Amino acid sequence: MRKAVLVTGASSGVGLALCKRLLVEDHELHLCLACRNRSKAEAVCEALLASHPLAEVSIVQVDVSNLQSVFRASEELKQRFQRLDYVYLNAGIMPNPQLNIKALFSGLFSRKVIHMFSTAEGLLTQEDQITADGLQEVFETNVFGHFILIQELAPLLCHSDSPSQLIWTSSRNARKSNFCLEDIQHSRGQEPYSSSKYAVDLLSVAVNRNFNSRGLYSSVVCPGTMVTNMTCGILPPFVWTLLMPIIWLVWLFHQKPESLNPLTKYLSATTGFGSNYVMTQKMDLDEDTAEKFYQNLLELEKHVRATIQKRNHQS
Repeated sequence: MRKAVLVTGASSGVGLALCKRLLVEDHELHLCLACRNRSKAEAVCEALLASHPLAEVSIVQVDVSNLQSVFRASEELKQRFQRLDYVYLNAGIMPNPQLNIKALFSGLFSRKVIHMFSTAEGLLTQEDQITADGLQEVFETNVFGHFILIQELAPLLCHSDSPSQLIWTSSRNARKSNFCLEDIQHSRGQEPYSSSKYAVDLLSVAVNRNFNSRGLYSSVVCPGTMVTNMTCGILPPFVWTLLMPIIWLVWLFHQKPESLNPLTKYLSATTGFGSNYVMTQKMDLDEDTAEKFYQNLLELEKHVRATIQKRNHQS
């Protein structure tokens, strides 16, 4: 039986590279591209099938910053699939990143230069927006939309006889100092991307706590510094090429989900000679905070669902 894999944000960047590598690892996968832009997804689908004719590649259109779109896509997926073996929760945004030039030049001549470029700590601020759902855009796109997707797809993911796995794209920019339980959407801060990625780490831990007994496991990965549409908004491509190599991470695809430490983040890295390897890093969080955050999301889910139902009834 083919393994069924869903990848959000699959039409470019990390998601596209991941899809290509997954098909190299298993050329008979059923790979479902979850993308916002259908025309781009169709072009990617055609290219993947041309290079891997034995695979099955399909598309579901979804915008994780729009809950109506998430609900529609979830229903479509439940009609198409009996189960999903892997879900790569990769779609994300970093809107209008502003580079702190003073911090950049200060860091270049300090002992923390490598840390600065690998985590972007202190370098970036962003201007967030409000979505049609009344939520902060970065939070809804990077965290809450995926949370709702998981809740909706639970019937496809929870099979105790054969575990399924969620794999979240996090970041080394996930900073505890930028996250607050009293402001989970980071509406009062200037680093929503960092906050959202720390929230992803928390959510992964909470999913394991609440879903492992039902056969669903969750892990967090960091693909390393890569040249994507997101990073090119900060510095030109040639600068990134000089700073760091491009790294792909599919190592978790070959691991048994139940054997992985839920408090560990898996980071893709490359030696000076170009060999890829996987590093592990203990996440800077505790399970109680993760559970409180999860309960906050459940409360927000109730509120948002009620608001959407009221709006649909009025229209």
